[in-house]
Amino acid sequence: MPHPLYGLYERRLLASLSRERMPRHVGVILDGNRRWARSIGLDPTTGHQRGADKIAEVLGWCEDVGVEVVTLWMLSTDNLSRDASELVPLLEIIEEAVAKLAATRRWRLQPMGSLDMLPESTTKALKAAEAATADVAGLHVNVAVGYGGRYEIADAVRSYLREEADRGASLESLIDDFDVEHIAAHLYTKGQPDLDLVIRTSGEQRLGGFLLWQSAESEFYFCEAYWPDFRKVDFLRAIRAFAVRERRFGL
Repeated sequence: MPHPLYGLYERRLLASLSRERMPRHVGVILDGNRRWARSIGLDPTTGHQRGADKIAEVLGWCEDVGVEVVTLWMLSTDNLSRDASELVPLLEIIEEAVAKLAATRRWRLQPMGSLDMLPESTTKALKAAEAATADVAGLHVNVAVGYGGRYEIADAVRSYLREEADRGASLESLIDDFDVEHIAAHLYTKGQPDLDLVIRTSGEQRLGGFLLWQSAESEFYFCEAYWPDFRKVDFLRAIRAFAVRERRFGL
C-alpha cells in the first residue's frame, strides 16, 4: 500500500515543475518485470502481465505534465530469442495490452520495430491498434516491439537507398549527396521531435540499443524500481531531474 504521505509529496513535486521545461518526447525502457516476479516468488509471465497493466497509468502521468510523444520499449529484437515458454505468453500479453490501449481511444498508437520478425498475430494486433487510433489527437505513443536501434538505422538507410533508386539516382550521386538528415528522414520516428528524456527502470544504467539515433542529445534517468513497482513519484522525480538540468545538446 502507498505511504499516506506519497499523495502530498506527489502534489508538491507536480507543483514544483515548470511547464516551460517539460520534455516533449519521453522514452521509457520498461525493465525489470521478470526480476520483480522472481523477487516475490512468481513466474515471469505474471511479471510481464503486471508490467503491461502499468502502462496506461504511466501514459496518464505523461499527459498530466504535457508530454507530446512517448516511446515504450516493450520488446527488443534480442528478446525474440527467449525460450518459447516465456516468449509466447509475453507476445500474447503485448497483443492484449495494445488492444486495450487502442480501445480507450485516448492515445494515438504507432508500432515501431522489425515487424517482419514477429508472429503474424502480433503484427496484426499492432497494425490494428494503429489503424484504430489513427485519427486520435491525443498523446502520440510509439509501441516498440521487436525493436533494435541498429536494425532501425539499417532500415532507414535501406529505405533511403530504395527511394533514391526508384527515382533513378546513381550510386555516385548517392555517395556524394548522402547526409545524416537522410537517415533522420527515414527513421521509425520521422516527423517526431527527438528524444528529450530516457527513463529506464530496474537499476540498469545502459541504453541497450534504445533509439540510438534519436537519443544522441537526450537526458537519462535511471530508476531503481522494477517496472511493475514504478510509482508516480518516481516519474515526477525523473521529470524534475530533466527540468533542472542544463541541456548542452552534445556540446
